[in-house]
Amino acid sequence: MRLKSPSWRKILTGTAAVALAAGAVTYTGTSSAYADVQVVTDSKTGADGKQYWVENHLVGGDVNKIRSENNGQRKEWLLVWAGDENIADTVVKDVKNLPGTISGGLNKAKNALPGPDFLAVIDATEGSPTYGKVVNTATVGPLVENEPHHMQYVWHKGDTIYAGALFAAATYAFDVSALPQLKLKGVSLPTQTLGGSVPDAYWVLKDGTAYGTYMGGPVAPGPYTYANGQTVISNGFAGSPGEVVRFDQNAQVLSQTSAATPQGDNAKLCENLPTLGQPTCANPHGIQAREDLNTLVTSDYAEPRNIILDPVKQPSPYLRRPTVRTWDISDRNNPKLKAVSYLPDGPRAGDYDPLYAESRAVMETTVTNLPGHKGAFAQTMQGGAVFYTPDITKAEPHWYQVWDDGAANRALGNNDSIGASSNGGWIQTSPDDRFLYRAIQGRQKGTLGPDDPGTTGGVYVLNIENLLAQGPDWAGPGIQTKEQARSGADNGVLPTLAGAAPINPGTPGAGPHWGAYDNFELGEDGFYHEVTSPDRLAVSNYFVARSGLDGDHKVNIVKLSPDGKATVDQNFRDEFTGQVGINFNRKSWPHGDFGNAKPHSELFVVADADVK
Repeated sequence: MRLKSPSWRKILTGTAAVALAAGAVTYTGTSSAYADVQVVTDSKTGADGKQYWVENHLVGGDVNKIRSENNGQRKEWLLVWAGDENIADTVVKDVKNLPGTISGGLNKAKNALPGPDFLAVIDATEGSPTYGKVVNTATVGPLVENEPHHMQYVWHKGDTIYAGALFAAATYAFDVSALPQLKLKGVSLPTQTLGGSVPDAYWVLKDGTAYGTYMGGPVAPGPYTYANGQTVISNGFAGSPGEVVRFDQNAQVLSQTSAATPQGDNAKLCENLPTLGQPTCANPHGIQAREDLNTLVTSDYAEPRNIILDPVKQPSPYLRRPTVRTWDISDRNNPKLKAVSYLPDGPRAGDYDPLYAESRAVMETTVTNLPGHKGAFAQTMQGGAVFYTPDITKAEPHWYQVWDDGAANRALGNNDSIGASSNGGWIQTSPDDRFLYRAIQGRQKGTLGPDDPGTTGGVYVLNIENLLAQGPDWAGPGIQTKEQARSGADNGVLPTLAGAAPINPGTPGAGPHWGAYDNFELGEDGFYHEVTSPDRLAVSNYFVARSGLDGDHKVNIVKLSPDGKATVDQNFRDEFTGQVGINFNRKSWPHGDFGNAKPHSELFVVADADVK
């Protein structure tokens, strides 16, 4: 039977949260699709003295029953951080299709008012009779309109899961040691990170603490002084400059460090709205670290509020950033900014709007992993390119373009080889440094002109072994010609295409934004063990609805062969539709009939007792 949930209520956590978070709403009613749901709530007191919670909705009985549904075999789980879809998301499509009207938009959304956001726990155990089934939705409260965004890039046994709330400027810390049930370890509120806003991604250190990127500026415009003595002038919440935050395992803030330079950044390439006296591109999004090298890398994406204020026409291409920052983290609580690197434009930079030059919108970065390697990669969302530096420890790392997304287009079933506006998101090296995984949504129809058909997105895999074998002193060259950009520079050094799997083939701009690799395998001893050569990935088809780039809200698994070939897992199917991929557009969830949800990020996780 279903137990009654706590009432949803509005909570005030500072002016920034009030501005972006809608009022909480109480929903009632049960779902016929989930008749036997056990509700278990875990709450913690926030810094404001109020209660915050995660509420588990376990399908089919208690935790032990769910765990035993596979003849005693231990289970692996896919956790998906998802937001409730409401009228503020669905109305964007009407705005983009003007002339017309947005009246009646409220009637178009089956659940127009905000509902609870949640972590979905999905059975990811291959061969399990409940493979692909949602066994728990762990809703968070009392905040709604979190716009769940990223977690960390990979999970290891014992790690806290850090999950960011893009609009609510909160960071949640979850205990996943006893999956499929979760507990809340703590929450960081906007009042605890006044030096930044709009949390994006996290990197967990070996001691269990984490760095997080807060892409937006300090909560209030004007001067802000950090505990380390830094003072910046900002244009306020979701503006510039952003910061790096270090959290303990309960999401309590250990330090805040501005990503800005004292002298500002390139005035021509780095615009701000409103304009700042010292222009800055410091809007960190992606974040990864090499602790053995005492080096952190962050990538600047965009001044975030300008992405959602006008989904039809962005004010300026120079609000999307071309910069990567490297940091000295010898003192973990006091990261020191070492270098700001401007990615170079490539051979097609002058062909289209400057927004689509190769260097624009550096959404993500990923480090190499093996002791003999010191390099890192970065990718651009609007620029549609992949860059590499062989040594992140240098005082001024040099970055080279080594791949263009257009070179993977035909393998994804497209008829052109144009990488511009590929809308790439996730990029990640394999633990053994053999492959580079990349998720792209694809180019939306009409992006490059009225006759532009757009492109199908998907997942592709690059072999990077030869490139990394050149060592930390490699000095290029990278991609230099349009022909190399279209087909790849197969010169024995630069990356080569190992595999590709289209997602939603034939539908432009409907591929995945994010992904995660599976770093576990079931051993002969019946326990899970970490591996360095993943044989599958999970990807999600959603970006941010209010940016005008939404998705079909499905989560797929992509199988990988030892040589990097990629195919969509045909057995990972929705429990209701029977179609390939888990569809988050549904009427019912274990927590009630709240309708469609927006799955942004995912992680493969195993209960502590089941992994060695």
